[in-house]
Amino acid sequence: MATFNKFECFVGDLGDQVHDLAATGDTLRVYLTNNVPSASADSVKGDLAGATEQNGYAAADIQNDWSETSGTGTLTGVDITVTATGAVGPFQYVVLYNDTTAALTDPLIGWWDYGSEVTLANGETFDIDFGASVLTLA
Repeated sequence: MATFNKFECFVGDLGDQVHDLAATGDTLRVYLTNNVPSASADSVKGDLAGATEQNGYAAADIQNDWSETSGTGTLTGVDITVTATGAVGPFQYVVLYNDTTAALTDPLIGWWDYGSEVTLANGETFDIDFGASVLTLA
């Protein structure tokens, strides 16, 4: 699994109450891109163009939830599988953003770098596996 990287704006957005990460709050989605994310310069989805949504691929709801135990916050989500019905990509990064906040248009949260370009052929799948959590804050 690729390592999570946060956008710097996410820290400020948390303090400004931009995100409601609970299941009853905002909808978080992931999308694919082949553009290199900038932790300091990118802050909304429009700053980082995604791969064309086609052939079985579209930005996907991770069905997020948030919990806190002993001062550690945990964001969870369901794993996503992209199944190509034609070519999808290329992409190297999976980006997490907030699709419903009223404060900003699609603020970015973080991304995963898969190390090299991926292009899916018809019938191939790509799994976005969050493991036990999407991210934790301690």
